[in-house]
Amino acid sequence: MVFVKVQKSKAYFSRFQVKFRRRREGKTDYRQRKRLCCQDKNKYQSPKYRLVVRFTNRQVICQIAYALIDGDRILCQASSTELGRYGLSVGLKNYAAAYCTGLLCARRLLQKVGLDGVYEGNTEIDAEVVKTEHSDGKTYFVEEVDDDKRPFRALLDVGCKATTTGCRIFGALKGAADGGLDIPHSEKRFPGYDRDAKEYDAEMHKERIFGGHVGEYMEYLEEEDNTKYQEHFKGYIDEDIEADGLEE
Repeated sequence: MVFVKVQKSKAYFSRFQVKFRRRREGKTDYRQRKRLCCQDKNKYQSPKYRLVVRFTNRQVICQIAYALIDGDRILCQASSTELGRYGLSVGLKNYAAAYCTGLLCARRLLQKVGLDGVYEGNTEIDAEVVKTEHSDGKTYFVEEVDDDKRPFRALLDVGCKATTTGCRIFGALKGAADGGLDIPHSEKRFPGYDRDAKEYDAEMHKERIFGGHVGEYMEYLEEEDNTKYQEHFKGYIDEDIEADGLEE
């Protein structure tokens, strides 16, 4: 009889500790969450605010949240399903919709905390990264810093989503930053950044914000496979939206 060594004995299983439920379900990255929520002890009762961006099969959801001992609290929320009242009724989970949802969430939050008049955000969409070096030595990602009221800072919470270059999450980030929120970021994950040349093409990012990539794909499908075009862009056709009119 062959001797078999017992690798996992009864003592092993009696001491085995299962991981947290949301970790087992693949919903929460607790290593990331700890760094997003834990505050310095000398900043007692000052929560870290997070810009939570999530994508479902139908919409984009942006929330400003902070953590308490018994769970998270939502300070403000915006969903891409609300964009219909502003003229965007189709394509509610693409890059342009993510940008608009982040912008709406930022303006809604600043109005709630009374900073909408102080920090108006970026009125011209040029896709450039805006940052300001203040006299106190800190860097704020807004155009101008008021001496009396500092900008509202939030940290991007991506969840378990892969943060690849050009990801739609960074569209929501750019929208919230243009809306007047102070969110630490750089151009290295925006569309148009070349990692090899270490150059950032803001025009390419601007085209993505205005849905230029969707318009190009619409024109391509209409010429190559009209049947697939009729199925894929049925909502656009019902709303009489053509590839040339996406920016408007």
